[in-house]
Amino acid sequence: MDSLRYKAAIVGASETTELGSIPDKTAFQLHVDASVNAINDCGIDKNEIDGIATTMSPAALAHYLGIVPKWIDNTQVGGTSFLVHVRHAAAAIASGLCETVLVAMAESGRNRVGEQTGRIGDVASMSGGRRDSSFPGQFESIYGVAGPTTQFGMGVLRYMKETGLTHEQLASVPVAQRKWANKVPRAMYGEIITIEDVINSRIICYPFHLLECCLVTDGGGALIITSADRAKDFPTKPVYIIGTGESVESPVISQMYDMTTSAAFKTSSKKAFEEAGVTHDDVDHLMVYDAFAHLPIYGLEDLGFVKRGEAGSFIEEGNTSPGGKLPMNTNGGGLSYTHSGMYGMYAIQESVRQVRGEAAHQVDGVRTSFCQGVGGMFMAAGSLVFTNEEPHR
Repeated sequence: MDSLRYKAAIVGASETTELGSIPDKTAFQLHVDASVNAINDCGIDKNEIDGIATTMSPAALAHYLGIVPKWIDNTQVGGTSFLVHVRHAAAAIASGLCETVLVAMAESGRNRVGEQTGRIGDVASMSGGRRDSSFPGQFESIYGVAGPTTQFGMGVLRYMKETGLTHEQLASVPVAQRKWANKVPRAMYGEIITIEDVINSRIICYPFHLLECCLVTDGGGALIITSADRAKDFPTKPVYIIGTGESVESPVISQMYDMTTSAAFKTSSKKAFEEAGVTHDDVDHLMVYDAFAHLPIYGLEDLGFVKRGEAGSFIEEGNTSPGGKLPMNTNGGGLSYTHSGMYGMYAIQESVRQVRGEAAHQVDGVRTSFCQGVGGMFMAAGSLVFTNEEPHR
């Protein structure tokens, strides 16, 4: 099997019934909600599902749904896990290991319903005798580098120094994405903002202002993936998977090969482009995981849409905004739409909606969408290319 191009298609896609603050549901209940919604979206009989991919216990989800799968995937590489799940599901389907896969994710990221309060690495946990033995715990957090804002902050400061990226250009990322969210009813924030609004919002960790940091929400999503040959058996418009890629770099951000660029982004996206057989000019729509404002900047450059140092001005000039030549993060992204902790599933959902022609803020004429995910602080990457164009027989 040389390629996954046109081997599988997404026929069911849906998010949880609610997004934002959901104080009455655990993460497991949200998984079920999203899964049932995706099953209903394509009208499939749940007993036809013979594969499950999720970062929670596949056994627990399968048991609740009454499914005994032939294939499971529990890959956990942060927020891009679900892009990797889609790739693995397409490979499993293409190789005959299973026929129809449910990919599910959900988190009680805001309300933490049903979760324990103590975490390894917390002061309370450490006082109980436990220590964080992870690489970041041993080699970064002891110096005060703890959490995404400080870890990501190091890299973007270096990037600003080397490329001349301005604070105004960094602020233009949430400004551009809010223009998309403004017409998305489910977006947590839709009010139009200016660069001044972003820069005047409080500093969280220099250089990040509040409006340059992701939301903290509850929610989830799920997908039903089956063979391309079966795709037309369902009432939904097939979203064909034509390009895939995955990679990892380092779990310790200070040990990246270069903190101003992601080797994992470059590796996974190169593979996805090659497999899809498309060029950058063929991409009508782009989703780049945006936990913080600099991620779309890294994405545009590492995926090859612009040259090094050009992404900030590219966004500032309106090229990714409504009416621009490269519509990006059209649901508002993790900065305005939702972000429950692992955003990758929501990026996939928006790619699917745009390719189906069903998005709240729809881009005209979308045939091909590229979806790029990040896991951890540039620890991992996943890339997917979707299309609504029929395979050539």
